[in-house]
Amino acid sequence: MTPWYPSEKDAMSGLFVQKHVEAVRAQGCDVRVIFSDTWRDTRRQWKALRREGWMPDVVQLNVIQKQGLLALWLKKCYSIPYVIIEHWSGFLPENGAYLRQNGPLKRKLYEKIAAEASVIMPVSERLKEAMQACGIRNARWEKIHNVVDDFFFEKSRYRDTRILKNRKTLLHVSCFDEAAKNVKGLLRAAKMLLEKRQDWQLVLVGTGADYKEVRAYAETLAFPEGTLRWTGELTPREVAEEMHKADALVLSSRYETYGIILAEALAANLPILSTPVGIAEETANLIVPQEIAQNKPGKFAEFMETILFSADDCPGKNELLPPDTFRSETIGRQLKDIYDSCLHHDI
Repeated sequence: MTPWYPSEKDAMSGLFVQKHVEAVRAQGCDVRVIFSDTWRDTRRQWKALRREGWMPDVVQLNVIQKQGLLALWLKKCYSIPYVIIEHWSGFLPENGAYLRQNGPLKRKLYEKIAAEASVIMPVSERLKEAMQACGIRNARWEKIHNVVDDFFFEKSRYRDTRILKNRKTLLHVSCFDEAAKNVKGLLRAAKMLLEKRQDWQLVLVGTGADYKEVRAYAETLAFPEGTLRWTGELTPREVAEEMHKADALVLSSRYETYGIILAEALAANLPILSTPVGIAEETANLIVPQEIAQNKPGKFAEFMETILFSADDCPGKNELLPPDTFRSETIGRQLKDIYDSCLHHDI
């Protein structure tokens, strides 16, 4: 059950949920999806499944929500266990939506739904800590990664010829939500780096609510022609191609629950500079502190220069996750094993 899933209205919404579904289907699981953000529609879809004679062995709830009452009811009435995968940034203190939007009674309901789950699977350790700080409790926690498409792992057609380019390329990919992504902070740092050296360019991929505002802000900084390239929204495969052309990725976010772009860049063997958000500690070659990313553009510019021109010798380079961690087969097996552990027998 999920409130986010690709549809005709929005082909990108909940794509990470769909990839989890495809991963476990590839492991032989019979998966049915209830995609709804209302209780009435959840009941309607559930009744349709029952008319088909279908009954689950395990229920998966994506995001703790009131629709989880169905999962709780199935557990109480039919002894069907349920698991929770959590992605929502509302638990993070930088966002604060969980505490701001939910009163004491609703939080008690969500805490009950969480406590009765067989396992809660946040997509990052930071999200787990934030959920616990909000009062979410469970005896078992398992981190689950999001899936990276196979074409991000393909050998680059461009990487071997980068040394022949006249300038290096720094890549930024985001949904242009300024409150979360801090693209203006990145642009301020880029302007300061430009004052020191001009043998690089910044490619900005994506669109979103604040896209026009960010572009207008970039105009006020008066970048020379060719320094910035704005691609607009790209397909995942096109994003992978941009990664294979680039020299480094930069993520300037104030917060992320996960940061799928970090996993994709790691799969594409692209050096990463990131603020300490989501899975950055496990994927980024170089971490820039939030205070610097938001308030010290000159220092941020130094980090950008390091990742572009000295990526192989980054100070404090992290021990990174193996790229295969994010493959669909890896995550599908992990989810299947977790389902089996809840049932104590094979599905």
